[in-house]
Amino acid sequence: MTPSVLVTRRLPEAVEDRLCRLFRTVLTPNDEPPGRTGLEAAMREHDALVSTITDRIDAELIAISGRRVRIIANFGAGTDHIDVDAARKAGIVVTNTPDALTEATAELTILLMLMAGRRAGEGERILRAGAWKGWGPTHMMGQGLSGRALGLVGFGRIARSTAAKARGLGMTVRYFSRSRAPAEVEDQLQATPAESLEDLAAVADIVSLHVPGGPATYHLVDRQLLSMMKPTAILVNTARGSVVDEAALAEALAEGSIAAAGLDVYEREPEIEPALLSLPNAVLLPHLGSATIEARTAMGMQAVDNLEDHFAGREPRNRVA
Repeated sequence: MTPSVLVTRRLPEAVEDRLCRLFRTVLTPNDEPPGRTGLEAAMREHDALVSTITDRIDAELIAISGRRVRIIANFGAGTDHIDVDAARKAGIVVTNTPDALTEATAELTILLMLMAGRRAGEGERILRAGAWKGWGPTHMMGQGLSGRALGLVGFGRIARSTAAKARGLGMTVRYFSRSRAPAEVEDQLQATPAESLEDLAAVADIVSLHVPGGPATYHLVDRQLLSMMKPTAILVNTARGSVVDEAALAEALAEGSIAAAGLDVYEREPEIEPALLSLPNAVLLPHLGSATIEARTAMGMQAVDNLEDHFAGREPRNRVA
């Protein structure tokens, strides 16, 4: 019998078309997450889920009686919304889409650096509000990127792509990671490792976060680390919202202990820390990191590849559990 697949959110048309050709696919035409009740039903009624970051798949859901799901093909690289250990113990395969969003997210990281450094969001709000009085030699001066030191927290695919783009803009690159990159990667990107996260924070003009979510990185950027950054420094987060203590960040921005922040992810999405919303030196985007048609289509196709592999008896190429 052809496997039954539930897709929890709308995906690019080409991806949905392929899913419908290959499987008995149930789509979500209104693009609303199924919620707990919908996920419970799906676990019992389908052979596979194509999940997204908006689906919380915990140990209790995985252990539900009458479970039929055998594979969770996650649409996205991060899987901190899935209890991967519980899935592994239950014999459920979990896959992700690790490569497809690299360039799009790195591009957005550079965009946030530019927007925060050049005060672009603040300037647009002033203009739209009718408060712009015309050009002036000292009006809304910001910071350029050329000659600035970029500090990357984590040095995986997205961080390395960001480093390559930053080098093209004339920046120097330092990084802090649990493991040192191969010498050829450091040489190619002219990237030097920092001894500690604190050392990186102290010297970087821009601190950009590229680590996974989860307990190990929860509030990695806290009040203490923010106090170690330069008063002219910019914090950029395109990783996971839980990595930053948002209340502490809002306080640092309001006090001017750092210059600006560019955020694309938030701890309690879609809720935003209220104190951030009124700050002119905070650039806030609605989780657009992978939001290009090229990246989202490639992510979807990778998820379908993983399903095809699994149901054909092959090892899925992007298996994480």
